[in-house]
Parts: sequence; C-alpha cells; structure tokens
Amino acid sequence: MIEFDEDALADAYNRGLELEKSGDLDGAEAAYRQALAIDPSDTGGVTIRLAAMGRAPSPETMPEAYVATLFDQHADVFDDILVDQLGYCVPLMLREKVRDLGIGPFERLLDLGCGTGLTGLAFDDCAAHKTGVDLSERIVELAFDREVYDDLYVGEAVSFLEEFEEDDGSMPAWDFIAATDVFPYLGAVERMMAGAANRLVQGGYFAFSTETLPEDVLNGRPYIVGRKQRFAQGEGYLRNCLDAAGFELLLLEPITVRLEDGDPVPGHLVIARKA
Repeated sequence: MIEFDEDALADAYNRGLELEKSGDLDGAEAAYRQALAIDPSDTGGVTIRLAAMGRAPSPETMPEAYVATLFDQHADVFDDILVDQLGYCVPLMLREKVRDLGIGPFERLLDLGCGTGLTGLAFDDCAAHKTGVDLSERIVELAFDREVYDDLYVGEAVSFLEEFEEDDGSMPAWDFIAATDVFPYLGAVERMMAGAANRLVQGGYFAFSTETLPEDVLNGRPYIVGRKQRFAQGEGYLRNCLDAAGFELLLLEPITVRLEDGDPVPGHLVIARKA
C-alpha cells in the first residue's frame, strides 16, 4: 500500500467538501486535486467527485481503493442502510423475474459484488452451488458469517472474471452470473460483459441491475457520473454491449433501484442468455 500524509489528505478533502457545499466549485476543484496529488490511489473518490461536478471527464470505473474503503467503513451497517433506509430490493426483484421467465434451477451461481449476501439469499432455493465475490474484505467476512455461499473471494468483479483460476489451474464456468448494484461503480461495461460471456456455459445467464438518467442528461454519452457520485448507463449502450459480447437479451425492464433522499432512483433490471 502506498503511504501518504493522512492528515494532509483529510484537510484537503474536507476543504473540498466544504467549498463544494458552499457553491465555490473552483475552490473545491483545487482542493480535490490537491487531495488527489497526495493520494494518487484515490481512496476518497476524488476523481468521481470531480466528474460529478463537471470538472473532469467520467472515468471508466471507480477507483478500487475508494470502493473498498467505502464498503469496509459501512460494512457493519450495510444491510440497515441499503434495505431499511434506501428500500433496496433488487435481488428479490431479480429472483421474481427469473421465476417468471421459467429459467433455473442453476447448478453453479456466481454473485459479483455479493455484499453481505442479499442476492445469495434470494437465490438460495434455486442454486446448488454459490460463489460470492466482493472488493471489500470486511463485507466478505460478514457474508461468510451468514453462511450463504459455498465459496467466497475478495476481489474486483471484472478482474475476477478475467483472471480467476482454480487451484489446479482450470478456469471454472457458471450457468448463472448475477451483478446486482455493481454497474453503478463501473461506468464502462464492455470488459464486464465480455468477462461474463467467457465464464458462462453455453446457454448460461447473465443478470444485472443498473442506474440510469434521462436521455437529455446523458446527452448521447454511454455513461456518466451522476450528481450522487454513482455511474448511470444508457439503455442503448447496454443493448450494444450485450450484443457485442454475444448475449441474447431476455429482459430489460425499468425499475426503481432504491431511494435517494426519499426520491426514487431509476434504473434497469437486465437478464440475458449466452447465445
């Protein structure tokens, strides 16, 4: 891990937050860029804040150090915040749509960004073997305590799809891959789509949720960082990426992903089959 002056970083970052809140975006940008110079790994997610302010292009993904730190810090109250406060129930929505489509049960399920195991719990009745992956070590510990998964790994979702091998060097495949609440941390999704296609058996399924914004806000861009520092993807972009990766689209349905300050956050629930 790269060492840096944590006090100096906190001072610059907090100064940026205060200036941004006061409306001084020039001052906030300068403070954030100072924070980024102190900590190039970007544990504070400065690049995302700059993009949300319109002061930098949207990056292709959130910094791994930021996502891991964010979830490690909130691990112990993760379910309370996500389910009770934000009304998040995408795993249950996905289970219902899988039932409606008449697909499953599944021999092997891979849950990317598994969190504490909400999707694993939702699919407990229709997956013989479940593997969970999450970037936050503390979150994975909580999922382990919940005894939802047969196998658990700490790792970034796309890298796991591209690189993971069994102890004997073999590359395992799954017949169902889920990624609920992962795309808001990704931005560009081409590598995710290709990785999922490569790890699915023929005829296997890839299911995921996204957040989105109105077309006039996206303004022709495939994805952007929204005001709440999360990525939003356009429907056309998702369709093109699925097609390029060799998927047959079974379901692309608008949903309310969660609440934000009491307001519904729009998104999509998607299920596709490896053609």
